[in-house]
Amino acid sequence: MKLLIIIPVLNEEKNINLIWKKISKLKNIKKDILFIDDNSADSTRPRIENLKKKNKNIFLIKRDKKKGIGSAHKVGITWGYKKKYSIIVTMDCDGTHDPIHIKKMIKLIKNKNYELISTNRFLKKNSLNDWSYWRIFLTTLRHFLIKNILNIKYDSSGAFRCYNIKKIKLKDILIAENNSYSFFWESIFFLSKKYNIAEIPISLPGRVSGSSKMQINDIIFALYYLLLIFFKHRVK
Repeated sequence: MKLLIIIPVLNEEKNINLIWKKISKLKNIKKDILFIDDNSADSTRPRIENLKKKNKNIFLIKRDKKKGIGSAHKVGITWGYKKKYSIIVTMDCDGTHDPIHIKKMIKLIKNKNYELISTNRFLKKNSLNDWSYWRIFLTTLRHFLIKNILNIKYDSSGAFRCYNIKKIKLKDILIAENNSYSFFWESIFFLSKKYNIAEIPISLPGRVSGSSKMQINDIIFALYYLLLIFFKHRVK
């Protein structure tokens, strides 16, 4: 099994070594890590470069500007297909995604008939307790709207996933056109029509350090894009 862990980053200097240490604790798993940096203004990139010098299993894609979290995932996943990995895990760098879940994801991929394992923040009670009330409200509202407008039963807006790329065709992931946060639910929308998806419950702690990259205009555009996808595919 050849595993690639993809981690998009933007101004995450305080979290690079933390996420590396957590992933390193995963024993008996041969893994490579691909960071995708959108031209961070802090020392994110030098810290990755420093780790890269000491570890042959760390790779870095340098981008010249912020191109969007969805775009970063698509670039990283495409890179993984070209390098012929068997399994790809995608996750955030902010400390909210615990690598301890990766073993369970891989086990489900290998032993069960699933092509994609996603994480669900709504299967466990009080899983968002560390979050602000405002962020809990926004996340819950988004989940409710996506679930009911697009008839998606999954917690589809999260980035912590495990893809069996021996079974999923790259073109089916890249159907999702959005390059921002809506990439996550849009890709699930299309993938759920062709592939078996399983979910595992997780608790999501607050960000370890740094600040969220999501802006108010991202939220407004996401609602517009959700309605756009609904009307576009309802008529087909």
